[in-house]
Amino acid sequence: MRLKLVPDETSFDFFGRWKLWLGISALMVVIGFASFALQGLNFGIDFRGGTTIRTQSTQAIDVGVYRDAIAPLGLGDVTITEIFDPTFGPDENVAMIRIQAQDEAEAVSAETIAAVEAALAATTPDIEFVSVESVGPKVSGELIQTAVLAVSLAILSVLVYIWLRFEWQFAVGAVAALIHDVVLTIGVFSELQIRFDLAIIAALLTIVGYSLNDTVVVFDRVRENLRKYKKMELKDLLNLSINETLSRTLMTSLTTLLALISLYVLGGDVIRGFVFAMIWGIIVGTYSSIFVASTILLWLGVKRDWSKPTNTTGNQFADIDA
Repeated sequence: MRLKLVPDETSFDFFGRWKLWLGISALMVVIGFASFALQGLNFGIDFRGGTTIRTQSTQAIDVGVYRDAIAPLGLGDVTITEIFDPTFGPDENVAMIRIQAQDEAEAVSAETIAAVEAALAATTPDIEFVSVESVGPKVSGELIQTAVLAVSLAILSVLVYIWLRFEWQFAVGAVAALIHDVVLTIGVFSELQIRFDLAIIAALLTIVGYSLNDTVVVFDRVRENLRKYKKMELKDLLNLSINETLSRTLMTSLTTLLALISLYVLGGDVIRGFVFAMIWGIIVGTYSSIFVASTILLWLGVKRDWSKPTNTTGNQFADIDA
């Protein structure tokens, strides 16, 4: 007996209240923009600048002990990770401590670094401080520009791909869904003031790919049904297409979420922000594939000129596929 979260045949009406779904999405996007405008993002060291201290010792590294030792110094965003460095022997334990810039300074002061080193030396007597490196605001600003460019190019590439693969209405729906997902993810990071660093940019790019995958699956089924049911109302055809792919969509999202939730609970502080972004992105990405991309397609309509051969139905570049 197989476990079925979704029946083989469903007949949900996803567009009975399509104006409501678009209204909810628009409201959430406005809230995200407002939060970003009013309080901005809680940028991590990658974007704000700071100092990285690399340590080495023969004793096993306890991140919790290191964190407790540094906490009384009140340094704000401090990230501590244990790393494997093949340049050191197998008995050496190497840690990376990242401290954000203090009070808009270009780098952490020498006095602060000395205080951190003294606090760590009290917990691990044989600790050695191998290197100290600083990231200034100029480099951080360049990273922000590069991150924005990367996300923008990814969305632009999606626009071109969907436009070539389908008609322009499909491309507008897919890109609107991707922008919706990215804005809501940035918005929730702004509202909750979760640390925003380069790992979150990687999560955003992953979310773009994941959401696009869901949307293309639905749109492919829509295109097939456009050829099969030439006189069916577009609303009914979209409902049919989404219901036919609903089981695949939900199973893919749920199995991915199970792995991500495990990582969020057991993975530690280092990857928690990245995993949270992925969890949120998959939820809103699944929602947008159904209620944003397809709803915009319904709103724009699809050219259905049945005087043309069947192999051009719903796809302005069908000859390329052939």
